[in-house]
Amino acid sequence: MAPTDETGQVARHTPAPGATPPTGRPPADGGAGQGARMPRWLPRAMVLALALIGVFQLGLWAFHQLIGLLLNILIAFFLALAIEPAVSRLSARGMRRGLATFLVFFGLLIVAAGFFTLLGSMLAGQIIKMIEGFPDYLDSVINWINTTFHTELRRVDIQEGLLHSEWLRKYAQNSAAGVLDVSTQVLGGLFRLLTIALFSFYFAADGPRLRRALCSVLPPARQAEVLRAWEIAVDKTGGYLYSRGLMALISGLAHYVLLEALGIPYAPVLAVWVGVVSQFIPTIGTYLAGALPMLIAFTVSPLYALWVLIFVVVYQQFENYMLQPKLTSKTVDIHPAVAFGSVIAGTALLGAVGALVAIPAVATLQAFLGAYVKRYDVTDDPRVHGHRRRGEGPGPLTRARRLWDRTRRRQDGPRSESG
Repeated sequence: MAPTDETGQVARHTPAPGATPPTGRPPADGGAGQGARMPRWLPRAMVLALALIGVFQLGLWAFHQLIGLLLNILIAFFLALAIEPAVSRLSARGMRRGLATFLVFFGLLIVAAGFFTLLGSMLAGQIIKMIEGFPDYLDSVINWINTTFHTELRRVDIQEGLLHSEWLRKYAQNSAAGVLDVSTQVLGGLFRLLTIALFSFYFAADGPRLRRALCSVLPPARQAEVLRAWEIAVDKTGGYLYSRGLMALISGLAHYVLLEALGIPYAPVLAVWVGVVSQFIPTIGTYLAGALPMLIAFTVSPLYALWVLIFVVVYQQFENYMLQPKLTSKTVDIHPAVAFGSVIAGTALLGAVGALVAIPAVATLQAFLGAYVKRYDVTDDPRVHGHRRRGEGPGPLTRARRLWDRTRRRQDGPRSESG
């Protein structure tokens, strides 16, 4: 009779010694459910990843929206560094720093206003002169065409054809439609200039307060490095502007000599225009500077305009490859190749703004990092100075003598064998 107590049941289910225990199936739903359950950390990781992607996209969108403001602040910062020596000099004499900054800005505004007023009056006079003399110029062109090509053109026919032409009507419509765009661009440019001027004023007037606020969150060792970098930036930016001013003076004098020799009117004003615009407006400044003298010279003679164009192109090549690298290497203390490469890199990264601030930024970085580079005394080796060491290797005369002797031995060998 089968046991019915618990001991008997245990004995009945216990396998015999040496027998293989039966392989039991796992529960149909218990094990599978535990293995298919999502880990607790996975939802948090997914939410965190999505949040990081969202923050990155938001930051990228904000950066693209604020890129114009950031560039304006960068220009304002370098402009404040440029006027820092003048403001500090006036402040050292007992003047309040805000008043000193205002006086420096006011002086710059007076110089710029006088320059553009003089230039505007000159342009207005030349435009009026060109409009008044246009009929005579058109008559001379028509006479030349009739004489050369045996035609019978008349000025009245040309004027009527222009007035009734479809091209002129479309041009007038497009010009009227583009007035609003031009006005918007002018207002945007004025707002940008105002933004740069305000930030420059605050950076220059509150320079010490800004440096104290920046140093207050840094340890003492870092504070000394930041102050040294700030001082280097002021020196390099001032040196860069000094070199630009010197190149503007040289360019203005060179173009003044040419314009005066050709008898172009308003030669002094045009020379100042070429010097200032070509040096302080990056990338397109050269073309803007050369276009105005060419236009004024064209009113005198088309041949004179061609001479001005040739001189502008030749002088620009001389300035780019000879004058600018030399002056920049002396005033900013960087290698000419580094200066040229920094301008190209700055233009590729930030456009005209990068071309303007590339050289002082690279010079500041080079001077700041130079303090952390350990330098050693260079051995007194002639090869360091670009020539070989004396006694090392045969000289030119020795090599020539050995070659001559080798050639004679080769010629004497066959003669002795034949004899």
